[in-house]
Amino acid sequence: MSRIWLINPYSSTPSTGMGGRHHYLAKALSRLGHQVTLVAARRHHLLRQDVDADRLPTEEIVDGYRFVRIDVPRYSHAHDKRRILAWFVFAARLLQLRRRLGEKPDAVLYSSPHPVGYLAAERLARRCGARLVFEVRDIWPLTLVEVGGYSPRHPFIRFLQWIEDRAYNNSDRVVSNLEGAVGHMTSRGMNASKFTWVSNGIALDEVATPAPLPAEVTAQIPKDGLRIAYTGTLGAANALETLLNAAAMLNDLPAVHFILVGQGRERAFLESRRDELGLNNVHFLNGVPKKQVQSVLGACDACYIGWLNSPLYQWGIAANKIPEYLFSGKPIVHSFSGGSDPVMKFDCGITVPAEEPKALAEAIRRLHGMPEDGRRRMGENGHKAAVEHYDYAQLARRMEQVLLG
Repeated sequence: MSRIWLINPYSSTPSTGMGGRHHYLAKALSRLGHQVTLVAARRHHLLRQDVDADRLPTEEIVDGYRFVRIDVPRYSHAHDKRRILAWFVFAARLLQLRRRLGEKPDAVLYSSPHPVGYLAAERLARRCGARLVFEVRDIWPLTLVEVGGYSPRHPFIRFLQWIEDRAYNNSDRVVSNLEGAVGHMTSRGMNASKFTWVSNGIALDEVATPAPLPAEVTAQIPKDGLRIAYTGTLGAANALETLLNAAAMLNDLPAVHFILVGQGRERAFLESRRDELGLNNVHFLNGVPKKQVQSVLGACDACYIGWLNSPLYQWGIAANKIPEYLFSGKPIVHSFSGGSDPVMKFDCGITVPAEEPKALAEAIRRLHGMPEDGRRRMGENGHKAAVEHYDYAQLARRMEQVLLG
């Protein structure tokens, strides 16, 4: 039995947030016989709004692994500048983890929703004689430069760049859920032999038995026509305005419906944009628990996911909704210009260039006019890919090799 510490400041459990990647990896690794500890910040913007972080236990056992919380300052939302203060406090308190837990790990993985804590994780791993793994989920600081518009010459961006380059050089192994990220990493001086791709995934036992939708949710989904679902955060990065503009070009197809399920900072804008365009074919539903997502997708006929047209995505994409969409067995309409496109790879839908409403509208027309067996074939391809390549039980075995060799 090996001791594995997974460190992700923004992790949660299914009862406090979405659970997500590290919850499922920790659960699967513990089932493989390892003693797994998942470390996160007590407070962060990805917790559910109804969760009182102050009342959460400092340590608890969740699905066979230990979940440990580190206190950090409060901040209001993802764009609150106090969030950066929380980064540094988390890193400083992470250094106390060995003394706090009274044990040494065999492997330490630091995940980079922000990279600042890597410095503490590196020191912690070296003091303990543990293997150090750096996990890249968002490429920092490139994401801040390409999406946030910051100058590469900004002093803080330079500091983050120094951390990134140090992590590629000093870590024993580097892992990412972005399939093509190794291209970026080698451009920063990393030896390509360090890299392993471990995608985001699904827990097959969970998605195979979804919770039913409440009657009030079911009533909001049209009963017939081509129903295209989007589930997840309603944010600027999800290019949902492109979808609304495409919907405006499809008013002559009243049997096409767009079902947007979720919350986010862009929801009010998107609803006002829908009203401005006079769209009767776009329906907004409140977010549903993760265990009901497959029930939403099962009540629809296709799925949509979109992205901004950014060079950042040449290294790949890793939205959690992709394996969920694949498993649903429904064709995917993908507005994307980048590398390692799973929709094209598995022939499970239609991909069009990002932020091009006309091309997106034409793809939806094509899907609407497609024989049922054509749509079914695409959906079956996606479902097969989800079962064969995105099961967290399989992904955990790959991660086990990265962590322990």
